[in-house]
Amino acid sequence: MKYCRFLILTGAIALTTGCSSITQSDMQTVSLTTSYQGTPVEAACKLSNDRGTWDATSPNNVAVRKSGEDLNITCKKEGMPDGLLKAISRAAGSMFGNIIFGGGIGAIIDHSKGTGYDYPNQLPVKMGEATVVDKRNENATKTAANP
Repeated sequence: MKYCRFLILTGAIALTTGCSSITQSDMQTVSLTTSYQGTPVEAACKLSNDRGTWDATSPNNVAVRKSGEDLNITCKKEGMPDGLLKAISRAAGSMFGNIIFGGGIGAIIDHSKGTGYDYPNQLPVKMGEATVVDKRNENATKTAANP
């Protein structure tokens, strides 16, 4: 009886932590903002990773293709120094479910398609600065702000 419960529980967990390529898109919408000395400004920005390049005017929401590689953002505005930002790519939780329950095959597929990764949702570019944002810190901030 205990063995049957274990199999049912394991099966349920495996079904809910399935392959990211099934449960997640290979695209992610990020919120891009730019500021100069604390004041919001509009700027022309280019976002890029190994999956593509996207042009946008900030502030804006931009759909980018996910990747295991970091997302690099360069923003320009006449009369201001360029703003540079690197958004660190992090493995999504479903990637770990694939490794544990799928024997790694799902993780390989998710890695190659980029669906097993996420970028920070907020990309605050500061003109005249080079900054790094990390999804890991974003999640820690949310947890601390919402106990």
